[in-house]
Amino acid sequence: MTSESAKSFSGLETPGYVGFANLPNQVHRKSVKKGFEFTLMVVGESGLGKSTLVNALFLTDLYPERVIPDAVEKSNQTVKLEPSTVEIEERGVKLRLTVVDTPGYGDAINNTDSFTEIISYIDDQFERFLRDESGLNRKNIMDNRIHCCFYFISPFGHGLKPLDIEFMKQLHNKVNIVPVIAKADVLTKKEMLKLKTTVLDEIAKNGIRIYSLPECDSDEDEEYKEQVRQLKQAVPFAVCGANTLMEVRGRKVRGRLYPWGVVEVENPDHCDFIKLRTMLITHMQDLQEITQQVHYENYRSERLAKGAPPPPKRNTIIDDKNGALNDKDRILQEKEAELKRMTELLAQMKVQMQQQ
Repeated sequence: MTSESAKSFSGLETPGYVGFANLPNQVHRKSVKKGFEFTLMVVGESGLGKSTLVNALFLTDLYPERVIPDAVEKSNQTVKLEPSTVEIEERGVKLRLTVVDTPGYGDAINNTDSFTEIISYIDDQFERFLRDESGLNRKNIMDNRIHCCFYFISPFGHGLKPLDIEFMKQLHNKVNIVPVIAKADVLTKKEMLKLKTTVLDEIAKNGIRIYSLPECDSDEDEEYKEQVRQLKQAVPFAVCGANTLMEVRGRKVRGRLYPWGVVEVENPDHCDFIKLRTMLITHMQDLQEITQQVHYENYRSERLAKGAPPPPKRNTIIDDKNGALNDKDRILQEKEAELKRMTELLAQMKVQMQQQ
């Protein structure tokens, strides 16, 4: 290095400055380049506006080819899950959004087993992620685990139905449940406040754990603290969805037209649509972290405690040239031996715990 280049290089340095303050920018660039994944499940009876709300939330059409079944088909319909995936890009940030709809839920006369398929689907996604995580190629794992579940509550009742309570009891240990009161425009403000209070009381009475927003740190700014406080007060979110643009006082709004006026979807005085969208966007990372650190870890620990089935025996493949194992097969055999050792260790620990 010449003396001139050394001088120019030293001129870039600032006394007392190392440069690790640039680390968040590196993480940001890498995350934006990779993109984000999020899976949302919507559960509720037919006719509560689930599809309309999801399309309004993300300004996209997730169900372009959906066929609405008639009354005869609905009576014979069983619960089936329909995942729809769409790539959304906003200001250079890409989001791979998967929405899992549950048509047929709550439509039958006997809804005892309505949530069996839903529980199986959630467990299947956990199992797939566990299998991919235990495999050899872990760089490009597709995360299809359910990060959030919007549970739609009918506004026409006097609170939660027995099916609502049983469903949330079965799933609150597997997924982040966000209760949503559908079609809020059919109730007055007084009726909506009464219904919200009743729903929260019944949730607490039955020991149901819904998703609660995390507490703000002391160093957060006051504006963000106030936003979180308002979001907490809005639970359960009373919403109404609409994808129709109409003109009100010279401005374009999305809403529903009634003889007495227009219900504006994005007006906080009319419903909690904006608050629900703000909660989902600002706490998307927290929903993913809870899914990973709480729900998935619970499933993983239970799965390992039960004992994974022993791996199938493999024939040793010998290379003709040097009689040595191929690298791939050697790695697989080492993984199988490690898994077998862990299974035996867990079994021993289980026996010791039973003896104690």
